[in-house]
This record gives sequence, structure tokens and C-alpha cells, in this order.
Amino acid sequence: MLLQILTLLGSLAMFLYGMSLMSGGLQKMAGNRLRVFMAKMTSNTFKCILTGIVVTAMVQSSTATTLLIVSFVNAGLLALGSAIAVIMGANIGTTVTAWIFALSFGGGSWSIATIAVPLMFFAFIAQSIKKYANFGEFLMGFALLFLGLSTLKETSTVLLDNEGVRTFLSTLSGYGIWSIFLFMVAGAAITLMLQSSATATAITMVLVAQGYIPFTMATAMVLGSNLGTTVTSNIAAAVANQSAKRTARAHFLFNLFGVILALLFFNPFIKLVGITVEALGFPNPVSVDFSGADAATQESLVASLPYSVAVLHTVFNVITTLILVWFIPQLVKMVTWMVPSKGEEKEVYRLKYIGIGNIATGDLALNSAKMEVVEFGRLCRRDLGYIRNAINAGTLAEFEEADKKLVHYEEITDNVEREIATYLRDVSKNEMSIGGLARIREFYRVIGEMESLGDSGETIGKILQRVWEHKCHFTDHMLQQLNHLLDLLDNAYAAMDVNLSTPLVEITDIHNAEEAESAINAYRDTLRNEHLTNIEKSTYPYETGSFYMDIVNCIEKMGDFLINISQSVYGAKTV
Repeated sequence: MLLQILTLLGSLAMFLYGMSLMSGGLQKMAGNRLRVFMAKMTSNTFKCILTGIVVTAMVQSSTATTLLIVSFVNAGLLALGSAIAVIMGANIGTTVTAWIFALSFGGGSWSIATIAVPLMFFAFIAQSIKKYANFGEFLMGFALLFLGLSTLKETSTVLLDNEGVRTFLSTLSGYGIWSIFLFMVAGAAITLMLQSSATATAITMVLVAQGYIPFTMATAMVLGSNLGTTVTSNIAAAVANQSAKRTARAHFLFNLFGVILALLFFNPFIKLVGITVEALGFPNPVSVDFSGADAATQESLVASLPYSVAVLHTVFNVITTLILVWFIPQLVKMVTWMVPSKGEEKEVYRLKYIGIGNIATGDLALNSAKMEVVEFGRLCRRDLGYIRNAINAGTLAEFEEADKKLVHYEEITDNVEREIATYLRDVSKNEMSIGGLARIREFYRVIGEMESLGDSGETIGKILQRVWEHKCHFTDHMLQQLNHLLDLLDNAYAAMDVNLSTPLVEITDIHNAEEAESAINAYRDTLRNEHLTNIEKSTYPYETGSFYMDIVNCIEKMGDFLINISQSVYGAKTV
């Protein structure tokens, strides 16, 4: 008995590891193409739902899809309403896994598990070839998943196939509506313990296919697993930012509404599932009397029960999506009410996208880094406002207040650069594609230039401090020219933001950044020539002019940092 229990646990571990390996291999193969696909396919609600279905079906992980969605929302590239639509699609996409599991049960003497062990040979060969290593990882995960599922089915039969267990499960199924709630809790608990709704679905298929529980109780377990998976995402989002929390709440509300609707109309829902199963050519698991059927019908019904569970899972998510897709604005308002904004000052200095969860592959994890880099650029741009305040300060108190901000922002940029660099270092420890490694190098260059922008703000503050110490005063004309130069620098910041935010596949050139840089350089040359003329004419003291030109040169140098960022981004496109 002990050996059988350990075999059961081992088969469950093999199943979970196989799913993780298969999902990781698929994600690595998809890599950058997933980000491009999501960027292009979220322009309307229908495309958002289709995106969720396709991406989740590809990576076999609704969690990975959700993390990508959160990154897009946080970056401002995807509205919360569109993100909710993608989540709806992801819920439908995750039913593909249930259909794959149903195929593994098969009918007769053959199932997908039959080819699992032979498939390992080809998986091993593929993993030995660098070009096909990710595909080999996928194949190995595929084989282990179905081998584990097959072993789980066989071992559970040995352990559960006794009169005492059958009597106990039959008793649990005999409490009417309370049995439904009981098996719902069981489905949710399994999902929470194993951190996988797919595993809960597989266990449900085993139980119903072996006749341990009736189909109605299997329905309750599937409903419970749908709720359980939302609890997992909400726990993960508890330490994340407000966009992640809102996305997780939307996922919870979506599944909660579907479960409540299914419970309110439980009998019609079960009948609809049965009709759908019949339409697909399988025996109706609701209307067929298992005990009174002949042997052939019983065998056909048993073989079809896993497919019935897959149909149930699909019908539940499709119906819920068809209903709630018309109420996305209301869902947005509800989750915004549930997770109110905390104010910009409280959130502006913390990383927003890194740390919301772990994705199995480094290439997909880089999407979070990209969104963090975009926010880093916007953080640097806000520093420009404090530079302007420091230059235009009319009193020493006003200058000191602005200078404190410049010093503080320099510390912030140092910290942000360090945290992003640490994240990139951790991501690069995983197996990366050539494109992924190129993106990491790009990010390192970009955050280095951004940190230099923060240093420049503090440098300008130090120059202005000397201006006040030496009791120098810039003329109104000088201040007007410096403000115009800052306007040109702000244009360069805007160009940088556009180039960073735009998906790499959509960038055709960086003329916006080049034109902004040229305008800064041209105006700097104009100011330099005018300054030399004014020194010759003694228009203002030499010392004042020297401080003035130091600031001009520092602002121009910031323009160099900005064009370097755009060039780094565009350079990554050619890799």
C-alpha cells in the first residue's frame, strides 16, 4: 500500500513537472513572437478575446498569459477593459488543455500515453541539438505529462477500487445541493494545493471515468477549480501593483459570476452540456442510465466521460464570456472601486512590473523588463520639471526645494537602475534565445543612459548652487534661452518615450529622436556663439556666463543620452 501511495504521488509529480516543462518549451519557442502577436492583436474586443485564446493555447499556461496582460496594462499599451477581454479569451484557451487530457484517456487499447515513452527518445535527440533544444524540451514535457497522467490513472484505480472508497464517495454524493458545494470545495482545494487548475481537471477526469463520482459531482469539481485558480492569481497579486490587483480581481469576478450562474441554473446547465456532448457524437452523461445500460453502452459511456468533462469546461467558459463581454465597462468600474488608486506619489517610485510573478522562460520575462524600462524613462522625464524649477527659482528657498528633488531623483534613478540590472542578471541565468540576449544587452545600455540623465539633473543643481553662492544672476534673456533649450530637450524625451513604448516590430526609423537631437545641438551652437559675443561686449560678468554655458552644455549632454537610448532600441531591431 505504501508503495502504491508513493507511486501515486510520483505520477502526480511527473504530471506536474511534464506540464511545466512542456509549457516552458512552448514559451521559449514562441519567445518574441508572442509579444509581437499580443501587440498587434489587441485593437478591439474580438481580437483581445482571440489573443487570449491563442496565446494560452500556445503556452498552455493562463498564468503566463495573465502576467503578459498585466505588463501591457501597466505600460499603458493595453487598457484595463481590453485586458479583461484577453483574460476572457485566456479562460477559453485553457480549455484546450482539458481536451488534450481527454485524448490521453483514449478509447480501447490506444491513447496518447501509448507513444509517451517512444517520444522521449526523439525529445532527447532534439534537446541534444542546440537549434532544436526548446522543441526537445516541449516534447519531453509532453511525454512526461501524459506518462504521468497514465500512471496516475492506473495507480488511482488500484488505490480507490475498493468497496469502502466507493461507499464513501457515494455517500458524499448523496446530500443533494450540499454535495455540489462539497465537491466544489474539493475542486478549489486541489487547485490551490497543486497550484494548477489543469491538474484538478485531470484528477476530475480520472474520478469520473473510473466511476468513482457521478458526472454532476464532476461538474461541481470543475466549477470549484475555476474559482480556485482565481484565488491563486489574487494571492500572487497581493504584493503587486494596483494594475495587477485589478487584473486579478477581474479574473475572480469573471469566474465567480460564471459559477454563480451555473449554480442558479444547475440542471439546465447540465442538460446543455449533455446536449453538446451528444452533438459531438458521444453518449449523454446525464440522460444515460449507466446501471441499466448494456455492456457496449457502458463501455462507450466510460470512454466518453473525459470528453464530457472537457465539453463542460468549454461550455462554462464560453457561456460566461458571451454574457460578460457586453459588461466589460461595468467590470472595469467594479475592479477600480475594489482597488482604488493610491495616489501618484505613493506609487511613482516603486517598480511596477518586475516582481508580479514568475514566468517559466526568460524571453517572456523580458517583457516585464521592457515595461519597467519604459516607466524608468518617464520617471527621468519628470525630473526635467525639477530642473526647470531650479533654473527659474526666484529665491534661495525655492531653489533649495527644487535642488532637494534633483538629489532625491538622482538616488531614485540609481536604485531603479540597480534593481532592473539585478532582474536582468537573474533572467539571463535562464536559457535564452539569441534575440533575448540581444534585448538584455539593449536594456543594460538604456538603463545606463537613463541613470546618467539622473546624474545630470544633480549636476545642474550643483552648478546652480554655485551660482547662488557667488551671488550671480542670470538675465531674463538667459532664462528665456535656457527654458527654450529645456523645451527642445522635452521634445527629445517625448521621442525617446515613443521609441521605447512602440513594439520593436513596428519601429521603422528614429527620425523623431534624430530631429530632436539636431535641434538641441543647433540651438546649443547658437547660444555658444552668442555667449562669446556677449563676453566680448561685457554684456554680463564672465563668471555668470561660465555658469550659464555649463548648464547649456549639461542640457546638451542630456540630449546625447536620449539619442543614445533611441539608437540602442533601434539597434536591437536589426539583431
